[in-house]
Amino acid sequence: MSLADVLARIDSDLPAATDRLMELLRIPSISTDPAYAANCDQAADWLVRDLQSNDIKAEKRATPGHPMVVGHVGDSGPHLLFYGHYDVQPVDPLELWQRAPFDPDLHETENGTIIRGRGSSDDKGQLMTFVEACRAWKAVHGTLPCRITFFFEGEEESGSPSLVPFLEAHKDELTADLALVCDTSMVSRGVPSIAAQLRGMLKDEFTIVGPRIDLHSGHYGGPGLNPLREISRIIASFHDPETGRVAVDGFYEGVHEVPAEQLRQWQNCGFDEADYLKSVGYSQPHGEQGYSTLEQQWARPTLEVNGIWGGYNGAGSKTVIPSEAHCKLTCRLVGDMDPDALRDRIRKHVEDQLSPDAKVVWDNDLEGSRASVMNIHRPEFEAARGALSDEWNREAVFTGMGGSIPVVGFFKDILGMDAMLIGYANEDDAIHSPNEKYDLNSFHKGIRSWARVLDALTRS
Repeated sequence: MSLADVLARIDSDLPAATDRLMELLRIPSISTDPAYAANCDQAADWLVRDLQSNDIKAEKRATPGHPMVVGHVGDSGPHLLFYGHYDVQPVDPLELWQRAPFDPDLHETENGTIIRGRGSSDDKGQLMTFVEACRAWKAVHGTLPCRITFFFEGEEESGSPSLVPFLEAHKDELTADLALVCDTSMVSRGVPSIAAQLRGMLKDEFTIVGPRIDLHSGHYGGPGLNPLREISRIIASFHDPETGRVAVDGFYEGVHEVPAEQLRQWQNCGFDEADYLKSVGYSQPHGEQGYSTLEQQWARPTLEVNGIWGGYNGAGSKTVIPSEAHCKLTCRLVGDMDPDALRDRIRKHVEDQLSPDAKVVWDNDLEGSRASVMNIHRPEFEAARGALSDEWNREAVFTGMGGSIPVVGFFKDILGMDAMLIGYANEDDAIHSPNEKYDLNSFHKGIRSWARVLDALTRS
């Protein structure tokens, strides 16, 4: 028997696989709301039973929050860990849903049949592509081609508070040769994608303090230092107005240029810059000059101001010079950028800009994480890219991601394990929003893709 037999089994079993996914989608496993704790438990139990039905030794593991699901199968060949999450986002605003969010259905659209329902794309549908590929492989061959550990989390959508302690406590059990993650999108519809880099994150917040109290603008307007004007001037100094580059000294330390081969893949991946910009009301990009939109999104760092406030914000007018002004900012990090060192540079930049009689107070609730850069020179990555190219009948690409997936960094830092991120979602799947959906074609070809990837990884 061959890979072709597995793919044929996947095709014939698609209706049953879709029914199984619908069962899982009906469970309202909203992790952030304590009212749904029992439903998260129910989803974990469902996954345990489903894995066990495929002769996988699976258990529900308790945590201080929602349970983890861990399963093991096989005793020879490469050891792969597959990660997904069974929890979902809240459904508000409910009135914008075209159908009850936990009453999934198949719906015809101009782009084909979709699976509509909360969690269909993020992440139950994606998680089940791998499970169904293993089911088909087992049905045809009687066994799986290598050792596989299944690791399903129930708190990804609520900050993963139990994840790090669980990884640390079960390090020996969970460490494998390579982690596989299915929680990402394709760069364009029908273009298979392997995420090769994820941007990191730095958060900070500061307050500019001027006079000891709010002042009457008639009495002190003119001679008085206005913290709102002060903070506006400092914020404006963060960027070069001509080039869009961040003007903080040393900001780009650790940033690397994208290799030519990756740039070639990005240039030919089907990404439509005009549609991307037009969809949110832009007519042109506004970022760092000299870099394409995809480079700016995936491979360049940013400093963004997320909120500014101070003074009077009620109805009408209040003629005051406020005593304080506040700013929240975040940075997206790439390459080898160090969030701790970068925080120091940003703070020095602000402090160097201060006028006399102004002082800055920094928030001490610090957050920062490095970028994740995958080792695509490992042979498994090129093997998987070839397998995906064969399934989708076009070149698969190594992409970047503008956001962050913290579990990937935890796998590296705690388990010492590289991760490969392959997902089949589309940008119009409305994850975290009303009317979330997953293309039936993504589900079907995702299952077939994982079968091909498993075959390729066990032969690489």
